[in-house]
Amino acid sequence: MKKNIVIVCLMLLSCFSYAQNERTETLVQSEAKGWEYELKAGVNIGGASPIPLPKEIRKIKGYSPKFNGSFEGTVTKWLTPKWGISASLRLEEKGMETDANVKNYGMEIIEQGNHVAGYWTGDVHTTYKSSFVTLPISLNYRLANRWKLRLGTFVSYRMDGNFSGYVTEGYLREGSPIGEKVSFTNGQIASYDFSNHLRHWHWGTLIGGSWQAFKHFNINAEFTYGMNNIFKKDFKTITFDMYPIYMNIGFGYHF
Repeated sequence: MKKNIVIVCLMLLSCFSYAQNERTETLVQSEAKGWEYELKAGVNIGGASPIPLPKEIRKIKGYSPKFNGSFEGTVTKWLTPKWGISASLRLEEKGMETDANVKNYGMEIIEQGNHVAGYWTGDVHTTYKSSFVTLPISLNYRLANRWKLRLGTFVSYRMDGNFSGYVTEGYLREGSPIGEKVSFTNGQIASYDFSNHLRHWHWGTLIGGSWQAFKHFNINAEFTYGMNNIFKKDFKTITFDMYPIYMNIGFGYHF
């Protein structure tokens, strides 16, 4: 997915160069009728997190947003000089990598090919990565000649995803917080993989803005907050919900 987004971004840059020299009469007429078209590229910075942090997570020891690219086409219809509505189609990645110290954290590890469920106390390393097709719809307000604000909602479909990692320097209580103790110390690790439990459909809210740096070139920023858990309803190993929260920063070319 990352390779595909890089290829699309290179194609986008080629389109920008061509569009600067060839602006068709159709686009000029559309602009006169209030229509605006934009191609965007950016990166998502954030992660999937419980709100607020539960008592099971005692300390965040490390965090990396990784590279989460996005490519988007947007159509806006200006109803008045100030107000408009827009719809987009976006290909994007969302992910993170974290290290945390936890206590009585719901876990199902893989030990010698067997799955062992229980409550983990110790260090947890997590890698999360998913690719989405997203449809954002928003209300736009032109604050000034070069500034636009937008507020809206989005729905996403997850095409693929990974939520996995390992535990170390701690112990697992099998079945319950007072169950049989299985220790992993002195560099020993046990892996886990919850990828099959990731939800396919996501929805949430967005708020963002754009600044027109040049005649056809915009700088964009958008904050998105997912309103449902990244895991399916029947997944009970992790006992709290995790919400995708991201800031997208990038650029766009409007025709």
